[in-house]
Amino acid sequence: MNILLVHNTYQQPGGEDVVFAQEHRMLKNQGHRVHVYQRSNFEVNEFAGLRKIKLAQNTVWSFETRREFLGLLHWQKPDVVHVHNTFPMISPSIYSACSEAKVPVVQTLHNYRLLCPAATLFRDGKVCEECITSSLLRSIEHRCYRKSQGATAATAFMLAFHRRRGTWTRDVSCYIALTNFSKDKFIEGGLPPERIFVKPNFVDPDPGARTGDGDYALFVGRLSPEKRVSTVLKAWKYLRIPVPIRVIGGGPDQLDLERQAARDNLPNVRFLGQVPRGETLAAINKARFLVFSSEWYENFPMTIAEAFACRTPVIASRLGAMAEIVGDGYSGLHFNPGDSEDLARKVEWAWTHPAEMRAMGENARKEYESKYTAANNYPRLMEIYERAKTFV
Repeated sequence: MNILLVHNTYQQPGGEDVVFAQEHRMLKNQGHRVHVYQRSNFEVNEFAGLRKIKLAQNTVWSFETRREFLGLLHWQKPDVVHVHNTFPMISPSIYSACSEAKVPVVQTLHNYRLLCPAATLFRDGKVCEECITSSLLRSIEHRCYRKSQGATAATAFMLAFHRRRGTWTRDVSCYIALTNFSKDKFIEGGLPPERIFVKPNFVDPDPGARTGDGDYALFVGRLSPEKRVSTVLKAWKYLRIPVPIRVIGGGPDQLDLERQAARDNLPNVRFLGQVPRGETLAAINKARFLVFSSEWYENFPMTIAEAFACRTPVIASRLGAMAEIVGDGYSGLHFNPGDSEDLARKVEWAWTHPAEMRAMGENARKEYESKYTAANNYPRLMEIYERAKTFV
């Protein structure tokens, strides 16, 4: 099959970039002809002053990008175009080019951008669905994207324009939702249910299962408000036994969190900052359990799948996809979102019940082997590609 992959990379690499790279490699390893159309958020730095107006216009519709992409379609003649992310440098006008060239489009729903300008359904420290239940105007009022009314307005107008034009329902053949929870949210937001197919992310290559019980608890993720590392630190204040935890990741909250740990005299909390993915996987492999404290609707946290691959159980917020992926008492434990005392209780239990956590780790590894390997993922992706052709 001849496949054209499309992705707008982030300045700070994240899960979407990892998934894009993994699927690219998987398709090439399976013998497909794979072409890539890729842009980067670093290009945003080139738009200063009045040029920001041009960037806002292109975010909604770029005639130049559409013309360039249409030429690429005629040249490469792909059987399918698989889009991972277009925001903000790749305009949604490429969907129109695909429609004109009669090439089916598959769009992976890595985040909630089609429903929410901030892409998170999270505002002021809690889940927010006002752009689904009310109006996109609420996002402008609250400056949801980058705390900027102008940037939020541009993003909200992009969404409104393409909803009215029918881009999301007419020009995209199939959508890939990463969990059933995510699929239900997008159906609620207006996407056609018959075109949404669930296919989780995967971890490849296999990092290998741990051999011991692990020496510490671990948090891995961006240090930002929605990840709620502050809840983890508060839980560590309530612990009645010493449990070492390592925190891997960087982000806007890093300095404040380090100050919080110092202020609360938490010597067992160690911040490691941003480290390469290989080192992160090695840390997961040596952890007794992973703590996942997010309070937003995570789509599909790659870190959880990586923990499962390492035979490391997960203590996760009982919320959205996290509650769907982590089986409470099976592959990990749930705690009430934002409840640091409940988290502390679960951490104490996990630390003092190594045999039970070892069994959960075995179950987590089984989940990985049955759901989150490239071998299991590939046929599902091919099935979705074939279904996309029927919607052209």
